[in-house]
Amino acid sequence: MKWLLMLFLHIGLSAAVITPNGSTLGWTMDKGVKVFQLVAEPVERQFAPGLIVKCWGYNGQTPGPTIEAYEGDRVRIVVTNKLPEPTSVHWHGILLPSNMDGVSGLSQKPIQPGEQFIYEFTLKNSGTHMYHSHYDEMTQIALGMMGFFIVHPKDPTEEEKVDRDFCIMLHEWFIPLGARTPDPLVMLDFNYFTFNSTVWPATDALVVKKGEKVRIRLGNLSMDSHPIHLHGYEFTVTAQGAKRMKPSAQFEAVTVNVPVGDTRDIEFVADTPGDWAFHCHKSHHVMNGMEHDIPNLIGVDLSDITAKMQKLLPDYMAMGQNGMGEMMEMDMPRPKNMLPLSSPGPYGPIGMGGMFTVLKVREGITTYTDPGWYKP
Repeated sequence: MKWLLMLFLHIGLSAAVITPNGSTLGWTMDKGVKVFQLVAEPVERQFAPGLIVKCWGYNGQTPGPTIEAYEGDRVRIVVTNKLPEPTSVHWHGILLPSNMDGVSGLSQKPIQPGEQFIYEFTLKNSGTHMYHSHYDEMTQIALGMMGFFIVHPKDPTEEEKVDRDFCIMLHEWFIPLGARTPDPLVMLDFNYFTFNSTVWPATDALVVKKGEKVRIRLGNLSMDSHPIHLHGYEFTVTAQGAKRMKPSAQFEAVTVNVPVGDTRDIEFVADTPGDWAFHCHKSHHVMNGMEHDIPNLIGVDLSDITAKMQKLLPDYMAMGQNGMGEMMEMDMPRPKNMLPLSSPGPYGPIGMGGMFTVLKVREGITTYTDPGWYKP
């Protein structure tokens, strides 16, 4: 595609951002202006095989396609509204004229269903930015109307250059048991937690060649902060709030908290081969299909109840009194549109889902296709 070739030539192939389980938005050139087409519309998203969710998003996906451009570019973004209600788009963290800020009722009239609105501005500040709805935010953001807007520096320093550049949007949902439509009225009791609107085991692995410098950009437009932890490495936190920090302000860590409405960039050199877990460290956020109204049976002697129940239901099995691990060891019957509690791993079931994926560092690879499990 011509626009992709031009982007690579403009910023260098190694700088192009990878959106796992997502895509980059194409553009055309009109008299020196980069023109993007963004369509707000209902979408069906497969969080993982067996879990289809009715969301709202952009260009057939949630999060919407990543917009990439360059500091100093003039951009024109034509937004078409195919939703059943009005909308608008806010360019989160980007410095621009007030009438382009995308806040319904404050800086513009809402974009009515079937109508278009054209945003046009010059990109002044590089960094990891986001875009999202700014009309009926409780519904539209909750249902997935968000995406990344990456602005590359005009003259990157050697310190800013990387070999692999990933962006991951953090989000959380409440999907009633067996249902397909998330409930946007829920404020706290979420049961699915996603990287780019997917859950493990469907989440793409982050594949890297040993020795490469890696950047992972994290964005959060959910209702909670998320402490994101990487195994096997100390990384450097290089940017927050879309702005690259001065070297003296950067710091090393193994976990970085990503607040609501903010972004963080982390960087490291992938010098240790292996399969390394990358996940939110809130323990409920690495589970699929959490249900919070189940009785707590830990430490309860259920032997008498089990014997009585098995007279009526021979296959009945009491579970939970010794912890939940036994439930992950088997594929138990479950309602439609609900995932199992674990997935196959190289040494048995992996009892994590939700905000979880694997950084796969390999020596001598020539492609970035998933290399399978690491063999020490």
